[in-house]
Formats: sequence, structure tokens, C-alpha cells
Amino acid sequence: MVACRGAEIHGLTGFFAVLDSVGRSHVCSLRDFTGSVRISPVPGTCVIGLQWGDEAKGKLVDILTENHEIVVRYAGGSNAGHTVVSGGQTWKLSLIPSGILRDGVACVVTGGVVLDPASVIGEIDGLESRGVTVAGKLRISDRAHVVFPWHVAEDRLLNASVAGGEAIGTTGRGIGPCYRDKVGRALAIRLGDLYRADFRSKVEHIVGIKNRMLAAWQTADGGPEPLDAADIHARYAAHAERLRPFVTDTTAFLLDAVEAGSKLLFEGAQGAMLDIDHGTFPYVTSSNSSGLGVSSGSGVPGRWVNRVIGVVKAYSTRVGGGPLPTEQDNATGQRLRDRGNEYGTVTRRPRRCGWFDAVATRYTARLSGVDELAVMLLDVLGGFDAINICTAYEIDGRRVTQFPSHVDDLKRAVPVYETLPGWPDELTTVRDYAALPANARRYLDRIGELLGRPVSIVSVGPDRDQTIFIDRTGSAPCAKPKSRTPATT
Repeated sequence: MVACRGAEIHGLTGFFAVLDSVGRSHVCSLRDFTGSVRISPVPGTCVIGLQWGDEAKGKLVDILTENHEIVVRYAGGSNAGHTVVSGGQTWKLSLIPSGILRDGVACVVTGGVVLDPASVIGEIDGLESRGVTVAGKLRISDRAHVVFPWHVAEDRLLNASVAGGEAIGTTGRGIGPCYRDKVGRALAIRLGDLYRADFRSKVEHIVGIKNRMLAAWQTADGGPEPLDAADIHARYAAHAERLRPFVTDTTAFLLDAVEAGSKLLFEGAQGAMLDIDHGTFPYVTSSNSSGLGVSSGSGVPGRWVNRVIGVVKAYSTRVGGGPLPTEQDNATGQRLRDRGNEYGTVTRRPRRCGWFDAVATRYTARLSGVDELAVMLLDVLGGFDAINICTAYEIDGRRVTQFPSHVDDLKRAVPVYETLPGWPDELTTVRDYAALPANARRYLDRIGELLGRPVSIVSVGPDRDQTIFIDRTGSAPCAKPKSRTPATT
């Protein structure tokens, strides 16, 4: 180990040669730009949903925040929501990280997020009206791209225009069109732009183009109203002033934090099956919602993340269009929906419900680099005589255990189930793993086996104290599957 003005470099034999060749004093002087830098891992934890979103990640983030100093939201927009229940109170959050409910924790919304200023202001006001301190805790990136009225208009028009006739099922909040403009660059506005002298002229320029585009969608039944540049500028200028105390360079803040050894908790939005590149395209969201999006969305290199928790429900749900192989459009699905209160946090849309899909979640656990699993809403399965787990698909008469890359193949997938015995007990009062019914423990063990990761956290209700942490000390880890698939026979 070589110390360089407080910096520690471990195991970099080749780098020592560089130190000798260029002179150690020169290399040490480079450290002065950032102060003391520790080049070794710090506890960075990432919480990733492995299904189609709504896995109760918010509850888990809220609990884990107690052991972290900074909570980071790195992707998505106001189309994603978290519900946290504590002390009999329910909190519904959309853009602001769940860690805001804890004192002494910094909450960061990074440049990977697309921001609806009115939405985040509404959240701030709602929190403060209930006694939650936001000032001094919340930081919002000046690099975050801003959702404007034209994005909302485009979203609603384009949602039903997918080839094949099935709507994507967006929330209609302008998230996708905002990400599209971000990639297109020419018509994009970032939060930091709202404080520049040319903000008005940018709005006027973009509104002129967007009005011509929206006019093309005019039909005999009408269409979107023309956009008013002056009105939009006035409203967003007011939003900018309201948000000014929170806006900063979050990338620099987070890089300084990890180099100083701070503990970061990265809060995933939506689920890995909705990842724009690796999900069930085109029925996906507009960002990298798997573990692959952590670094690009936050600006923090992956080397600083040393624990990835994959969050799954004990069953499957999905909102909007797209295939859900294990869907139960019957009394079983309605029973899951009613017991799990499966209605969207943001939209209140009823969620489609089905049995646990180990083919899909094994794929996303691998994709996201998951170390351990949190199984949420296990209590919902109480009372079922038998419980199914999908371990493979049949597609055109062929048994498949690897998740299909094309949505058309997934649409034809027929789930192959393994049936486990259920349990009659209610689990909401259980606080210890050993006190769970034997069949519930067997179910959890089977999920761990199929996904090749140990189950370390179990939720049996919405409140903080309805959470079981499993001590795996001294026990053998889950055996990794011998093939690339979740099917074990």
C-alpha cells in the first residue's frame, strides 16, 4: 500500500511502476485537486426491482436509509411511484427519494431523471405540510432534463400509435417524449437552462416547432390545443425560482461523497423488465431501469457499488400493455390484486396479477448483478392451498428456460409451472424467519434456488416493522444453477 496525501492505493502493482517513472511527487500533486482520495470500495448499496415495477422498493429503501448517508434517485420521472408506511402514516412519493422521511440523510435526484417541476414542487409542499423537512436535505441535478407541456401532449397522442395495435400503456406524463428530446438534443432543455438568459428564446423556438408537429395530429375530432410560449415561459420561470435552493451539480456532489467514504444508497425506479434496452421492448419505460442504469444515471462509477439487492414480489404484477406470461385473468388474479392492493401509486390503475415468474426474474437478477434477494408481499399468498412458480416457458411446442429477447416470442410463451404447497396462516404478525410456516420458508428457499441468489429480506406487510432480515451467517449460499437458465430438475 502506498499513501499519497491521505490517498490509499491497494493492489495496483502496475501503478507503482508509473509512480516511479513519472515521480511520486507529481502523482501526489494530482490528488490535491480532489483532496484526500481513498481508492478502495465503500459501502454503496443499490436496490433494484427485478420485475415490471411496483415491487415495494420504496419500503425497503426507507428501511435501509438508516444505515446510509445519501439516497440517490438516478432514473425515471414522475411516472414512477413509491409508497412507504410508517407509524400508521402512508407516504406516496414519485420523484423525491424515499430517504427524505429520515433525518440527517441527503436525498439526491440526479441528471438521469427527467423532471416535471410542478410535480416535484407538489411533493415538496406535501411533505412539508406534514412536518417533513426538505430544505437542506434535497439536491436536484442541474443536468436533469425538464418535462414540458409539449411532452405530455406528444405522450398522449403517441401511446396508441404502436405498430401492432396494442398501446404501450404509458402514464401520459410526458416521460418518454422528454427522454426522446434528450437524445435528440436540439429540442431539449435541462433544469440548469431555466436560469440562463436565453431560456425565453429557447422556449419560443421549441414551441414554434412543436406546434407545427402537433398540428399534424389534428383530426376531424380535433387535437391538442396550440402551445402558448409566453404562458409556458412564465410558469416554468416561476417553478425555477421555487426550486433554486435545491438545484446543484449533483455529479460533483456524489463523486466527492464516495471519495470521502460516504455510504450511498441507490434507489431504482420501476423494474428491470421495463429497461429500455433489455426489457420487453417496446412495452418498456424510457430509461435503463435495470442495475445497468445506476452509473450512467447517477454519474457514480460502478466500482463504488458493492451490494446489489434485487427486489421481487412473491408473485408477478404488471401495469399497462405488453406480455405477462403468468397472468391470471381470473379469480386467482383478482384475489392477488385485492389482497395486495394492486393499484398504481401514481395512476391508481389496477395491476395485472399472476404467479411468480422465475424465468424472467432469473434473467433480470443476472442482468443487474444481484447479490441477494428481498421478497416482498409474502403475506399476500397466505390462504392459497397451492402456489405456482413458473420455471420454464413453452413456445411453439418447445421448452424454453432462457428469457426470450423478442416480445413476439414472449407473447406466445405458455408458462410451465412447479406447484408448491401453500399455507393457511396470516403472516402479518410474524417477525422472525423461524416463525414463518414451513411451507412459506420452502417457497422462499425455492425462489432463491431458481434465481441462484439467497433471500435475505422478507416483507409480510406494508409497515417498516413488518420486515424480516434473515441471518445467513454460517449457512451455505444458494447453489448457482448449473446452466444459464432458472430451471433445475
